[in-house]
Amino acid sequence: MTTSPVTNNHVLKSPVTIIGAGLGGITLARVLHVNGIASTVYEAEASPTARAQGGMLDIHDYNGRLALEAAGLTDEFDGLVLAGREAARLVDRDGTVLFDQPDDGTGGRPEVQRGELRQLLLDSLPAGTVRWGHKVSGTRALGGGRHEVTFADGSVVTTDLLVGADGAWSRVRPLLSAAVPEYTGMSCVEVYLHDSDTRHPASAKVVGGGALYVLAPGKGFVTHRERGGNLHTYVMLARPQDWFADIDFTDSAAAVARIAREFDGWAPELTALITDADTAPVLRRFAALPAGHRWERVPGVTLIGDAAHVAAPNGEGANLAMLDAAELAQALASHPDDIETALTAYEQPMFPRSTETADEGTELYALMFGDDTPHGLIRMFTGEGQS
Repeated sequence: MTTSPVTNNHVLKSPVTIIGAGLGGITLARVLHVNGIASTVYEAEASPTARAQGGMLDIHDYNGRLALEAAGLTDEFDGLVLAGREAARLVDRDGTVLFDQPDDGTGGRPEVQRGELRQLLLDSLPAGTVRWGHKVSGTRALGGGRHEVTFADGSVVTTDLLVGADGAWSRVRPLLSAAVPEYTGMSCVEVYLHDSDTRHPASAKVVGGGALYVLAPGKGFVTHRERGGNLHTYVMLARPQDWFADIDFTDSAAAVARIAREFDGWAPELTALITDADTAPVLRRFAALPAGHRWERVPGVTLIGDAAHVAAPNGEGANLAMLDAAELAQALASHPDDIETALTAYEQPMFPRSTETADEGTELYALMFGDDTPHGLIRMFTGEGQS
């Protein structure tokens, strides 16, 4: 990449350098492209299909949808929506249905497969925008708002604007902040049942058409019905990291048996979500940056998505990353001759928004896995006691 001298007000002379081709990074590249601004995305993974891209995402009309509008992709997005998946069901441990909310099409949170949304965004970019197989090994400031990025293969790029869209363990964040994500005390174990209506009918019936919640203090199941009748279960457990370290996840059968023991006495159609799994169990530890994480303005570099404000999953992470991306791109388009003004305009609303969302997530986890569960969550769903 070639660069030009930086003027006093730090004008963008080179393509924006984006680290990370997750939803945030490629939404940023797309909205920049829509606004006539060139960018290059560097991604450590070897290809778009190097790993599975997660499960269902509900895209919200107040953040994720706004980003898709800025990207000019709402019609294409609507073609990916899986009908009926906004349905929500809360079931007791004995299989009794406590709350059942159908999808009437007015929820404002349509569900799509994360991988399909990512591919839509990738397909909307000019050829060559994403450089696959570029793992960052180091970053450093060069002065005047310019930065250098070194990759594991020895290649180097310099840029007038560096954006970290590289997730919780960002290699760009240290340029701005010494903060490091810490374990939240909650983890999940992911498993799938495939072709559930045919192969696992009892579990398919209890899950229903959308999302299933089965909750107890400190543990529970969250299951989503995905495309093709696949059931994607997140087995939630509030346990120390050492507890999970004692489980050998390379021995799938033993790991499943150990996790399932935490749910002894639960209805068999529920425990079958774990014990009959068609995939090996995958452990996901939830980490979060300190509450209210922010940084002082550093010329020529910023963060979006989990790199900026990772929190325990609460349904907002992908939406926030996409909104961050759209707002940053729009700020750059509005201030093409002054990067610092653009970055300030992006960061000022982003900081309080991400803090508020993280606080709401903490409250949600208390409702889902605290001593009053599932009754507090039912009150949230029904609006009981709210003004």
